[in-house]
Amino acid sequence: MPAYRRASAQLASATDKAGAATAATAATTAAKAAPAGVRVLKKYPNRRLYDTRSSGYITLADVKRMVLAAEDFQVIDAKTGDDLTRSILLQIILEEESGGVPMFSSQALAQIIRFYGHSMQGVMGAMLEKNLQAFTELQGQFMSQSNGLYDPQQLSPELWAQFMQGQAPMLQSLMGGYLNHSRTVFEQMQEQVKKAGALFPGVPGFPTPR
Repeated sequence: MPAYRRASAQLASATDKAGAATAATAATTAAKAAPAGVRVLKKYPNRRLYDTRSSGYITLADVKRMVLAAEDFQVIDAKTGDDLTRSILLQIILEEESGGVPMFSSQALAQIIRFYGHSMQGVMGAMLEKNLQAFTELQGQFMSQSNGLYDPQQLSPELWAQFMQGQAPMLQSLMGGYLNHSRTVFEQMQEQVKKAGALFPGVPGFPTPR
């Protein structure tokens, strides 16, 4: 092999090794940066997920079980160290929506999409998050008042719907409080927008104070 080709090959090999070392360092740094007690999962270019706690490869179904068990975890790119947790969670939602009984209707999904790029996108995200927290508390109250006689995890969506229809008075009482909470949250956000308009008069996007 000519000397210049040998030198070029050696340079390419050294560059690849340096790149691999940098990627490994980035992934290791990201793993160490994860909060204590958080389970770290590494995603490799072949799309496989590696659980650093159990020292083995896992599937998306395993990650779903972690979510259901309310276990804290973080998914990082094994090559770059980027946080891929949201991406993995969205994959789980996509699989759930594609099969079985979907949670979102086409109309609901279309409405969510319309908020992307909208001036109210941040407000919508915060409101959805707070409403989910409130609904989780509602679910806890409902299970508490039913004295633990029913476990929603053990019922199919169809049986759960039938059961809920028979619990109309209790459900209406709990839902009334939930809806009032949602209304209060939205009104607080509206008030914040109005205050922002008073602080920044004439700025596009903010209401003109009266």
